[in-house]
Amino acid sequence: MPHIWGVRTTWRTVGDGEFFCPGCGGGRSYLRRIGRHRFALLGIPLLPRGTAETVVECAACRTCFRTDVLGHPTTTRFSAMLRDAVHTVALAVLAVLAVLAAGNEGIDGSGTALTIELHEVLDPLAPHLAPAGSEDIRLQGACIALADGPYTPSEHQTLAAVGRALLLSHEDTERLLAIAARTPS
Repeated sequence: MPHIWGVRTTWRTVGDGEFFCPGCGGGRSYLRRIGRHRFALLGIPLLPRGTAETVVECAACRTCFRTDVLGHPTTTRFSAMLRDAVHTVALAVLAVLAVLAAGNEGIDGSGTALTIELHEVLDPLAPHLAPAGSEDIRLQGACIALADGPYTPSEHQTLAAVGRALLLSHEDTERLLAIAARTPS
């Protein structure tokens, strides 16, 4: 027997886009929807009864999520962030090597700019990386730094900045530097 009266939620779409769907496990289209609760009589919504929480509905699986899921990068965006991170770390270490090869002892003047650039690229990525991913990026930079011999103070300083930007502790960064130095190339 159908309900004669009750509360029904009516939804209105207010936006769309792409997001990482935790239900499907991949990049999907979504609808951003707001709802209003209404008193219904014979299934017909009549009187307003308040608002419902804004939701994000996956267009593929139709599951609704809180809007905070939009803070997670899509698979495509995550791949681009990861690529940019690896390139930036490699370029930072190579910049230090170029400065040293030019006969300068350090990167004092450009070190701040280098650290800022590292943070601009790595800060948005770091919260989404597993610890092993952060360590791998850091180890790749260490291998580049070791290509011409032991770490110089400038290389060490740059790699420490990479570790901080990737949310690695000082101890983890030093441990990774030591591991890379002991690993044959």
